[in-house]
Parts: sequence; structure tokens; C-alpha cells
Amino acid sequence: MSIIYVLIPIAILLTALGIYLFFWAVKTEQFDDLEKQGMSILFDEEGKDKKAAESKPTESNND
Repeated sequence: MSIIYVLIPIAILLTALGIYLFFWAVKTEQFDDLEKQGMSILFDEEGKDKKAAESKPTESNND
């Protein structure tokens, strides 16, 4: 029965921590754009293609 005196404050503390973290995530705009990251892997970005083309070394044929 004495374990109840330990478990109830721990449960209240964890609940309060969960509520705090939820409101922190909403305040820092963590849930604003949930679709962007999932869709970003499906489409090529033009900026990445240009940077990749510029960073490739050019081979010179000196035959």
C-alpha cells in the first residue's frame, strides 16, 4: 500500500512533464508543416542538381 504514495507523485510529475513538452512543441512550431519532410524525398530540388554538377571534377582527355 505504501507504493501508492510513491507512484501517484511520479505519475503526476510525468503527466505534468508531458503536458509541458507538448505546449513547448506547439510554441516552437514543431507541428506547423508535417507534410514537407515526407514529400521532400519525392522531388528533386534544382539547387541540389546545380551544386552537384558544379562539384563534380571534370576529366580532361590529353591523348
